[in-house]
Amino acid sequence: MHGTSHLLIELGAVITALGLLAALSARVGISPIPLYLLAGLAFGKGGILPLATSEQFISTGAEIGVVLLLFTLGLEYTARELVSELRQSAPAGLIDLLVNAVPGAACALLLGWGPAAAVALAGITYVTSSGIAAKLLTDLGWAGHGEAPVVLSLLVLEDLTMAAYLPILTTMLAGTGLLAGARTLAIAAAAIAVILIVALRYGNAVESFVASPGEEVLLLKVLGLTLLVAGLAEQLQVSAAVGAFLVGIALSGPLAHSARVRIAPLRDLFAAVFFVFFGLQTNPALLLPVAGIAAALAAVGLVGKVATGYLASRRAGLELPGRIRAGAVLIARGEFSIVIAGLAVAAGLNSHLGPLAAAYVFILAVTGPVAARAAARASRWAVALQAASAARAKRREEAGRAKSREEKERPQ
Repeated sequence: MHGTSHLLIELGAVITALGLLAALSARVGISPIPLYLLAGLAFGKGGILPLATSEQFISTGAEIGVVLLLFTLGLEYTARELVSELRQSAPAGLIDLLVNAVPGAACALLLGWGPAAAVALAGITYVTSSGIAAKLLTDLGWAGHGEAPVVLSLLVLEDLTMAAYLPILTTMLAGTGLLAGARTLAIAAAAIAVILIVALRYGNAVESFVASPGEEVLLLKVLGLTLLVAGLAEQLQVSAAVGAFLVGIALSGPLAHSARVRIAPLRDLFAAVFFVFFGLQTNPALLLPVAGIAAALAAVGLVGKVATGYLASRRAGLELPGRIRAGAVLIARGEFSIVIAGLAVAAGLNSHLGPLAAAYVFILAVTGPVAARAAARASRWAVALQAASAARAKRREEAGRAKSREEKERPQ
């Protein structure tokens, strides 16, 4: 009982602090994500008030947060829309891989850390935080905008790439043979194919299973199925986020709306816990020695993601405001980058890799939400400038026609 009381006190303090920070962010008009991350630093190792008993619970809650964020975003789209977007975004996905993975690999090689560290750092700089991106789309009201499918298709492409990348990385870190790595990769690919086929062809069966006239039964079925598929996907070397996203894709119509309403409070709670947990894993004292390299790498990563979102949105036919918003949402790095860094550190790679990855991710995890807010304002300014430019062009055209009429009416 004594341990339980400490757990409840710590969780109560953390959640109350998150509520106060969310209220503060709403008052000043910014995303709460940077404040959640700072709270994690305060409660984590090396922070002001390190947690003693609740970190394991928060760790599990963080996993649930990412799963629910991606599930609710999946509810916005149908399986056919997803396949169409994936096909359209494949070239942009390749650009995303090259533009954002190469700087990380080059940095590790220039620092003399070796090929395995280069592969690890390439993954860290490549992959966007699905959790942060999903939270931003929801918080800023962009989930129904034209850039949302573009962003989501890039996130899914990145997660599918991670399904191939992680077995390769773990094989390199463990020093096992090509056969073992190929077997792991094949299992991951098969799992992705099965999930996609179920979402595309058997969505009606999934809906029939989940559908229920009672709110409580619907909540339990939806939550249970989402966590089950996410866990199975993770077990098969596929991202749990991909599995949850595809469960959301399989539901549509009124059922999707009902599921979204029931899950939303749980999603908001566990999403906040996810960002706190990320901060818990970062010791502020270890960030300073690598802050310079991390800042330079983060600047390159910011430009790379903005360019990726811009090009993908332009290819999809979006106007300038949508391109700006898509690029800003993709900036943040997070959960996958930390997982990759953890694998590399556990394998005994260069001791500076972990702190560098943490500093890099923390910079972009804070910068991403701030940039997204700025992008919202910039997109409004772009719309206003476009409208003003169109109005000026129209006035010039009308003036030209009036002048032409005057010249015709002028006596010769």
